[in-house]
Amino acid sequence: MFAKLKNIDIPIVVILLAFAVISTMMVYSASVDHPTIHISVMKILILYGVSLVAFLACSLFDYRVLLRIAPYLYGIGIVSLIAVYFLGGKIHGARGWFELPGGLTFQPAELVKLILIICVTAILARRGGDLLQVRNDIIPVILTVLVPFLLVLIQPDLGNAIIFIIILLGMIWIGNIKYSQVLISVVVVVGVGFLTLTLYKTFHQSLFDLLKPYGFTHWMDRIDTFLYPQDVSSDDSYQVRNAVRAIGSGGLDGEGFLKGTSVHSNFIPFAYSDSIFVVVGEEFGFRGAAVLLLIYFLLIYRMILISIQSTNLSGAYIVVGVVSMFVFQIFENVGMMIGIMPLTGITLPFVSYGGTSLMINMLSIGLVMSVKLHQERAPELF
Repeated sequence: MFAKLKNIDIPIVVILLAFAVISTMMVYSASVDHPTIHISVMKILILYGVSLVAFLACSLFDYRVLLRIAPYLYGIGIVSLIAVYFLGGKIHGARGWFELPGGLTFQPAELVKLILIICVTAILARRGGDLLQVRNDIIPVILTVLVPFLLVLIQPDLGNAIIFIIILLGMIWIGNIKYSQVLISVVVVVGVGFLTLTLYKTFHQSLFDLLKPYGFTHWMDRIDTFLYPQDVSSDDSYQVRNAVRAIGSGGLDGEGFLKGTSVHSNFIPFAYSDSIFVVVGEEFGFRGAAVLLLIYFLLIYRMILISIQSTNLSGAYIVVGVVSMFVFQIFENVGMMIGIMPLTGITLPFVSYGGTSLMINMLSIGLVMSVKLHQERAPELF
């Protein structure tokens, strides 16, 4: 088994180690002057060390076994999402975390992202690369994603719910959908989006009054921050305005490590997690942010190469699902910090502080690496 490690993708391993260094520096800088939260370098390194071990273990595990037990994994994911709604702790306005001993937390929605990639792959791989059929393929895939989407949406966790949809779209596209179906889908999505936006603006106050008793107005605050940035004075609007100012103040070269004025004055909420890109922009400037985005590009590029070289369709589908997830998370996190995307709770992969998200991200890369390491021309399981 360990002999397979000689074929591991070295550039990806180097990139993960680079992320460990970047994350340690940025999280430490963001928390060193925080009034209530101080995250030690040792704690960050331990989290990364454990996650890297999980990455290697997942790399050595044959991903095709997971496709066989996909229905059971899906059941575990759904049960965990239902359980967390009733038993989970409430953090940042969402009831989506299990509180574990030692002050640790576990967010089932993060795990379900990986489970959905496996389950959708199991469905698509049955076609063997043929054109997808609406009744036998597309509808089952949509229903598979729709159930966890709704369960996460009511937590409420809009960010992870959107990621589920992005995974669905990316994997259906690579699954060989008809162009006519794509055109119809685009027209429907654009039409529904325009209608929803019009109704939202028209019945804004009525919708607010309807959702307030259920505690779902946090959605509207974040949407309003994006649609009406000048007219909203919520905490979300405060966060976005300060983030844009902080990144702009970094200029070309930044203010220097541990010298970010806005970050160390605690003007940026959640600088160690959701807003970690602000720390990069303010302390290392445009050049530092560009280097970080270049590293992400190299990671995505290496994963796409693994997808192209995969001898099994199921392996290619898995890689595309992981790539879709990461591309959206990176774009959304950076976009919301510079004001071009709505504010959500999506973290910056491998850099933001968070044990669950880091572990799932590492397992996702491990799953991609498993596709590369298990390239024997064996019969497809589906």
